[in-house]
Amino acid sequence: MAHLPPHAAIFSPSLARAAASSAKDWSYVDAWLQRKFPDRGPPPFERNAETLRILLALASANEAADEEKALIARLEVETLQQLKAHEQSRDAAQTEDSPDHISNNALQDAREAILTSLESSLTREGQTALNAMASLALQTGNPLPTPATLGSELISLSARSAELEQTISRIRTLTASISREAEAMSKLSAELRPPSPHHHHHGPSEEEGQEEVLPPMGGYHPPPNLSIQNLETQRRIKALSSRLPELRDKVASLAKSVGGIPSPSIEQVRQDEEDYLSLLAQKKELDAQVKAFHGLPPDTEQARQELESLRAELRRMTLRRDEVFEGLVERETPRKPGVTRR
Repeated sequence: MAHLPPHAAIFSPSLARAAASSAKDWSYVDAWLQRKFPDRGPPPFERNAETLRILLALASANEAADEEKALIARLEVETLQQLKAHEQSRDAAQTEDSPDHISNNALQDAREAILTSLESSLTREGQTALNAMASLALQTGNPLPTPATLGSELISLSARSAELEQTISRIRTLTASISREAEAMSKLSAELRPPSPHHHHHGPSEEEGQEEVLPPMGGYHPPPNLSIQNLETQRRIKALSSRLPELRDKVASLAKSVGGIPSPSIEQVRQDEEDYLSLLAQKKELDAQVKAFHGLPPDTEQARQELESLRAELRRMTLRRDEVFEGLVERETPRKPGVTRR
């Protein structure tokens, strides 16, 4: 209804109902703002439907929070009064009855009653959260659990679990490696185990008083041509040893012939590098100059003729440009009275 004048007459019933509802809402919002911020209110240009909707939502949320806070405060006051009454009754019972177990039982009964009433007033989500905290406190061994301590305990347990998983994985890898090495060592020891002295096999030559000795089963068996390989290796070593003096003489003669060549110094290397870089720069300049003549015929006379034709074409284009420019100047120059153009 912000589009209507302040004192405009409303003849439509629906508009009248909307205006009445808006006025009622604004009165509620103004009263709430007056309670929260005395002598202060929204400016006139902000009194529109969008501001009213936001202020109504804010007022309802604030009142709900105030009611919840008042309910918690009233519950705390009632609990404190009950505790004070219980302490007074306990003091009176201690003055009347000397045994301490009566007061302890009464205190325990009052504590159980308070805890039972608190637990019964919890919602389903609250009971679930309380049970979860209680079970977690029992598992972690925390006598005075709080959300912060339980959260830090969960984080430390997660970190410890991750470290233990990594350690277990490393131990498994190490165990597998040790098992492979042990298996390889057992195979090697079985191959290198000496043969048993009583392991013989009597063949058909037993009648002649001879015994045929077979290699042991599972023992180390050297190659059958090992002795031949040793002899061949020794023969090659002797041949190479006989050639050593001749090779030494060749090395000495080569050292004498190479010794006359001077070794370059650092300054000479630097000078050679500078000369190379200057030659490289000169080559680039020459390449750029040669690139300008790219496309010309390889014959000198033909290249000269083509160059002359290109120059003639350039002169013709220059004359054409000058003529066009003069024509544009004459066309764009304003005429003076009494002067005729040619």
